[in-house]
Amino acid sequence: MAAVRRADIIRESLENDILMGRAAFGSRLDEQALARRFGVSRTPVREALNRLTSAGLVDMIPNRGAFVRRVSVADLVQMFEVMAEIEAAAGRLAARRANRPALDEIAAALDGCRAAAEGGDPNRYYLENSSFHDAIYAASGNDHLAAEARRLHQRLTAYRRLQLHVPKRIAQSLAEHREIFAAISDGDEIAAADRLRDHVTIQGERFADFVASISAQGDEAPAFLDLRVLR
Repeated sequence: MAAVRRADIIRESLENDILMGRAAFGSRLDEQALARRFGVSRTPVREALNRLTSAGLVDMIPNRGAFVRRVSVADLVQMFEVMAEIEAAAGRLAARRANRPALDEIAAALDGCRAAAEGGDPNRYYLENSSFHDAIYAASGNDHLAAEARRLHQRLTAYRRLQLHVPKRIAQSLAEHREIFAAISDGDEIAAADRLRDHVTIQGERFADFVASISAQGDEAPAFLDLRVLR
């Protein structure tokens, strides 16, 4: 197994532990213990922890190690708000600038989303979903905007992927993707921006669904998510 693949498997396993509350807030993620758990050297463990740090799920403290980070609902909502505005800007520019090859790339990514939705695989759908959004970033013709969008997209990977486990969310997401593509294809800048903003923003009923989806059991949210700071 390639080192990169090992790091991916470890990252995903630890990510699930954190999101599902199996790794408590503030708990230390010991490299040596994790290496024994996964039967690997410390190198892929270290790489996995670095990726979780970039995703905001882990804090690396010098001379102490890696610790599970608590994320506030307020912080999470604010990050999605920023992501929604960046996506809206990318959609608006894509509607204005996308040429035929760029539209074909978005269409191909949309078809990948459809196939994944039909297969009922949330993880595969997330990958196809990422390709769809990335094709829109590229079609915007603004490299700086695309870089910022990809950076924040990566920061929110764990949460966006988890949202796809909410019942009917994949079907809803695919329907929204079709509306987004139609607006971009029609060159409708306002509609493209509005559709993408609504697609990303989590608030109201969708936010309630999201919080419910990450509950470990009963009414308790996982330890990584601090509900108390939401006023």
